[in-house]
Amino acid sequence: MWERFIGEKVEEIRETVGDGRAVIALSGGVDSSVAAVLAHRAIGDRLHAVFVNTGFLRKGEPEFVRKTFGEEFGLNLHYIDASERFFGELRGVTDPEEKRKVIGRVFIEVFEEVAGEIDAEFLIQGTIAPDWIESRGKIKSHHNVGGLPERLNLKLIEPLRDLYKDEVRELGRELGLPEKIYSRMPFPGPGLAVRVLGEVTPERIAIVREANAIVEEEIEKAKLKPWQAFAVLLGVKTVGVQGDIRAYKETVAVRVVESLDGMTASAMAVPFDVLQRIAFRITSEIPEVGRVLYDVTNKPPATIEFE
Repeated sequence: MWERFIGEKVEEIRETVGDGRAVIALSGGVDSSVAAVLAHRAIGDRLHAVFVNTGFLRKGEPEFVRKTFGEEFGLNLHYIDASERFFGELRGVTDPEEKRKVIGRVFIEVFEEVAGEIDAEFLIQGTIAPDWIESRGKIKSHHNVGGLPERLNLKLIEPLRDLYKDEVRELGRELGLPEKIYSRMPFPGPGLAVRVLGEVTPERIAIVREANAIVEEEIEKAKLKPWQAFAVLLGVKTVGVQGDIRAYKETVAVRVVESLDGMTASAMAVPFDVLQRIAFRITSEIPEVGRVLYDVTNKPPATIEFE
């Protein structure tokens, strides 16, 4: 099955791009990595993999992506640090949908600038089926589809748009990607910006970045295999105790879910001792946080991400 799919997609990309050049947003996630390998098989060095540091990435992500794809895979990688630009555009924005739209718009603007420098005509995206299904149904705008401007200067190619996440993982394995790539938990296109409820600032992103890293580390140590595991900064301060003094600190919610394709999901019954370790580490290692909650809501009625 996958051999035929790979052959068809490689030929499709090759025919569409012709003698031109293409750019792809490479984040290090499963979808963009698989799409990049497919495109590279089709057009080789005429694929320019662009890694945009939005400022909303996981802990250590810029270093991981540059080492893995630039050094190990030898892709033609362009690293763009646009974090200040993203934070600036999001100043004062609190509405979740508006956040996604702003991030999508700025992301595409950055892409068009890079594409112009390398004279690219095509934009390859790792859009998968749940992305456009949820966008079409108005559940939420997805980074790959909701932020596209009406007038796009690049022609769009989406080789994975009919696949679900479990299929993309299988395809990644078939393409020879290392397990550390194809088995990664999904990460939202807008990144940690949608895991901070309310306004996005460098300080608030730093809190949720550290909390996310702790959640991922402890879940991995416990040998649990969820669909996603992450932390959210709720933007609500509660009273706590620090020594003999009352403290007024941030609240973090932890979400761990099981799913096959992301369309529906169940809250995972994480062992209580694991949850306690997570809570202890977050409140001990992140001075701004004084309370940790665990979200037990399924999808539906909730979505997996809070925003």
